[in-house]
Amino acid sequence: MNRDFALKIFEGFSIERWNDLIRPFAVIEMDKHAEKAVAAYIIAKYEESAGARIDWEWLIYACLFDLLRKIQLCDIKSPVQTLIRNEYPDEYVKLNEWVLSRYRNLIDDEGLYCKFQSYLHDLGSFSAEKKELPLTVSVFRAAHKYSTLRELEMISAVNERERLEPIRRELNADLQEYLGLRGLQLLITKQKPFDFLMRIEQLRFQTRWNQTPRVPRTSVLGHCFFVAILTLLLCRETGVQMCSKRLYNNFFSGLFHDLPESVTRDIISPVKRATDGLPAIVKDIEDKIVAKELVPLMEPFYRDEILYFAGDEFSNRAVFDGCVLPVSFEELNSSFNEDKFNPVDGRLVRVADHYSALLEAELSMRHGITSHQLEDGKLNLLKAYENEETVNGIDVKRLFKGCGC
Repeated sequence: MNRDFALKIFEGFSIERWNDLIRPFAVIEMDKHAEKAVAAYIIAKYEESAGARIDWEWLIYACLFDLLRKIQLCDIKSPVQTLIRNEYPDEYVKLNEWVLSRYRNLIDDEGLYCKFQSYLHDLGSFSAEKKELPLTVSVFRAAHKYSTLRELEMISAVNERERLEPIRRELNADLQEYLGLRGLQLLITKQKPFDFLMRIEQLRFQTRWNQTPRVPRTSVLGHCFFVAILTLLLCRETGVQMCSKRLYNNFFSGLFHDLPESVTRDIISPVKRATDGLPAIVKDIEDKIVAKELVPLMEPFYRDEILYFAGDEFSNRAVFDGCVLPVSFEELNSSFNEDKFNPVDGRLVRVADHYSALLEAELSMRHGITSHQLEDGKLNLLKAYENEETVNGIDVKRLFKGCGC
């Protein structure tokens, strides 16, 4: 993963959505993809609980590739792209080829580039051949349409009904194709998974580094998705052939790592470290509030998994004989790199979390918007790795190079 590629992905924080309508809050592209990933997880879990097989690896990479595509095509409204796909399939294929070409000099990982190429090719073939979509693709598209509908619902309070009704009708018509998905049915009819998603949506309205001006401003939810994407890329950077469950756990641990903040709000690091005992106290309080307010909103078939993602999010761990064990990176590779051990590279998620924060601070300062909080935050992030150059196979100093390291 090179810095230019990370910065290109970070552009998702600067793309505004629905900019031809009144918006009561900043509707940002990165946040949309974050909510889509969460919705896809929920819908897929319902299908999996019913005995269906979900291609999780495809879905995880689709989250990345769909954002890359959107960053390049953000000036073409989604309905226009849909018309091109449906009525001009040959041009749609060429458009995707153009998107791919824009990343040729940014993606050093040839395997990742080939995956991206296959993804864009599949988008064209699904359109051209009009064939029935694989279940995982249907889940992903349903999540895409539903997360758009949620945005429409959120901005509807400040827009005239006449402006929104044609869009609403079109979205509802698009969603008809996916109503066989149980999770989508429950989300649309505002049942239990909707209440859970609503809590997670609160992270969309919480701004990181809230005590200081910053450009671009980033939400906690968008940050979580960016961390998940960075974690995925860092997994590839390690050179380790990770088992499917390990890749899955790493991505969704990144996506849900700040889940407790949906009920506690973001407590900034300096405050958490105000006293020696405060970090442990804050963690204990977070666990209690999550157990009281979030756990009842989760279905049993994914509750324990999400708690596993968010419980000790920055520690390497695996499950053996029903017990969660703290393990080293070497042990993850040599003894626990199998699906049955439910392995997680928590320290890799932490590196991604810190790299995301470093980019947030550095880019704002380069835009001329700075403060002592940003400067101190950046300095503390760099100091954190002064005596530890390699974390879970990642050369952190090389990764942070260019951000003042």
